[in-house]
Amino acid sequence: MARGDLILTVLASDLTADIQAQVDALITQFNLNVKSTQRLADVSFQPGDGIDCVEYCLSGDADSKAVRDAALLLSETLGIDIVAQPDTRDHVQPRLVCFDMDSTLIKAEVIDELARRHGVGEEVAEVTERAMRGELDFKASFRERMSKLVGLDESVLAEIAEELPLMEGVERLMVNLKRLGYRTAILSGGFTYFALHLQKKLGFDEIHANELIIENGKVTGEVSEPIVDAERKAELLEVIALRQGFSLDQTIAVGDGANDLKMLAKAGMGIAFRAKPLVRAQACQSISTSGLDGVLYLLGYQQQDLTP
Repeated sequence: MARGDLILTVLASDLTADIQAQVDALITQFNLNVKSTQRLADVSFQPGDGIDCVEYCLSGDADSKAVRDAALLLSETLGIDIVAQPDTRDHVQPRLVCFDMDSTLIKAEVIDELARRHGVGEEVAEVTERAMRGELDFKASFRERMSKLVGLDESVLAEIAEELPLMEGVERLMVNLKRLGYRTAILSGGFTYFALHLQKKLGFDEIHANELIIENGKVTGEVSEPIVDAERKAELLEVIALRQGFSLDQTIAVGDGANDLKMLAKAGMGIAFRAKPLVRAQACQSISTSGLDGVLYLLGYQQQDLTP
């Protein structure tokens, strides 16, 4: 039952008086005191950003998980993002940001796209969805899906890589993270072929994903060990942080599926992004309506300090 000062960040396409009144009521409900309020983004000031954002610095003796759960419920009711987090900014400076790839950095599950091209799309997509909801063991479901891709022509990979739809806000997020000196990594249960493509396009410092084994120009249905599953993602986050000389408190993880939960839990800030209900409920922070660049506002940056 963590207690202490909190930061409440509200992100909406239009921060109406009604929304602000309901947020004020939430703050009052937990007997929290407003130490300061700051407008981080104003859609009327910079329309291209498409977001209004207000940050509240709060003090009090409320259970932070109870506040977080109430904020999540209100977020879903209003169709906006209200994110509660402990206020650690005076002594913690995040330095490492790790991302899931499929349905986080890109608006697709690559394995489903490969399966669709191979004529087994529906059966693979169903398994993927159940795995992301946490209903199936990831490694077992991954091997099952891979077995259906045997014989897929290698040329299909290049075609899909060129067509990958980027998630809203990812380009702005990466431009600013790089400019501000953060180290960035992709930790994916997907494939290195596509992670490398994103690394070249967006400038990630490092990538860790599954290596497809291809023989005679055809997918074999196998990948190199170890498979990047939930445990491996969490382990990689810690390994990278230690190698770079960062504490776990200085790490941020962003993901959408059950396979990301252990990574989100290990990071100093674990953000469920447009996530499955199970993941949204368990992660400490959650963004569901704004773009990926909403992460910048959770870090406290102001619109005028960011590259559009």
